Amino acid sequence: MSATVSIVGRPNVGKSTLFNRLIGRRKAIVHDDYGVTRDRHYGESYWNGRNFSVIDTGGYLPDEKDVITAGIREQVHLAIDESDLILFVVDTETGVTDLDKSVSKILREQDKPVLLVVNKCDNEEKRLESYEFYNLGFEDLFPVSSISGIGTGELLDKVVEKLPEEVPEDSKPDLPKIAFVGRPNVGKSSLMNALLKDDRCIVTEIPGTTRDAVNSKLQFKGNTYILIDTAGLRKKAKVRENIEFYSTVRTDRSIKEADVVVLILDAMQGFDEQDKRILREAERFNKGIIIALNKWDLVPDKTTNVLKEFEQYIYSRVQTLDYIPILSISALTGQRIEKILDVSQKVIEERKKKIPTPKLNDFIGKILKERALPVKRGQKLKIQYATQVKFNPPVFKFFMNNPQELPPNYRRFIENRLRDEYDFTGVPITMIFRQK
Repeated sequence: MSATVSIVGRPNVGKSTLFNRLIGRRKAIVHDDYGVTRDRHYGESYWNGRNFSVIDTGGYLPDEKDVITAGIREQVHLAIDESDLILFVVDTETGVTDLDKSVSKILREQDKPVLLVVNKCDNEEKRLESYEFYNLGFEDLFPVSSISGIGTGELLDKVVEKLPEEVPEDSKPDLPKIAFVGRPNVGKSSLMNALLKDDRCIVTEIPGTTRDAVNSKLQFKGNTYILIDTAGLRKKAKVRENIEFYSTVRTDRSIKEADVVVLILDAMQGFDEQDKRILREAERFNKGIIIALNKWDLVPDKTTNVLKEFEQYIYSRVQTLDYIPILSISALTGQRIEKILDVSQKVIEERKKKIPTPKLNDFIGKILKERALPVKRGQKLKIQYATQVKFNPPVFKFFMNNPQELPPNYRRFIENRLRDEYDFTGVPITMIFRQK
């Protein structure tokens, strides 16, 4: 898992501009008016051989001026919790302010490394003026211009130097990781606790990557897994938006790290846009995916038809994701919670499935006879050859004439028939079509 760098500071010092500079593209919306940047900003940066995540804490403070100080303090505390290194941004045009002093006091009282970034130093005069910020008590001060890029190379050199050492991939335990994700209060922690308290599961604590808890190693039916909990932040939030933002960051980090993502839904609350976003994110990173309807014990009518209605409703909201298995469980009563581990193991095995090339081409030939390829621009489309170029997760490459003319519905047909024949339960399939 890559290290995390947070950008903190009072409004309108150029945090979003610096964020854009560090991730190398214009992602954050930048404007001089305070509060205009309402998007949640986090991205990936690469410098001197190191990858790291960057979080921009600008743009989601409360609009009310009387609570702005409380909002900044809350962001700084959350950034300290979530980050390996903090960039404290100030503005040479306004000089040292009371808010700067307030933030610096918090940062000096914790043990995470802090780099003081004095922004808007566009010329030598501004660079000389930046030295007054040494009064804030930080050793590492960097005069920069986020707009022009002046000084950001030296800043990045120091960022990489201060980041914790990377753990080599081959030294990490090669165990499948299952991440429990979902909205607040759907029962993620309850499910984790229920699984870990099962006396048939052997549990040991291991260092994790989510910073609120230690991930757990669990043995079940002869298989060993690492369970990743994305439960809420420990700190009580005065500013709800900050908590929701960091919860989203934490969820996305866990999705990237996991082999199988288990989306927990509250069976009494239904399925919303945030749940859909999590599923699409898991699919985008080609993770195994399972949906668990928790609190099934509270559903008045627990017939098979009711579960089918739940399934149909969810599949209608996320069309093309009907390969995801949906389970009904109760973390409170323990009902069917072990089914999550059983299905996770099946999904892990499906991700590793490798179809021999001759067998795959025989199958493709069969489905081409079943449904002929269309004619485009007076020329019949032909798939000459197919092969699975990767597994865990599965990637298939098809060689054909005019791949750009292949309609989306025919691609969907091929994927559906692949699933009919070879299963791939809970596993996104990547299909690449290339010119022969």
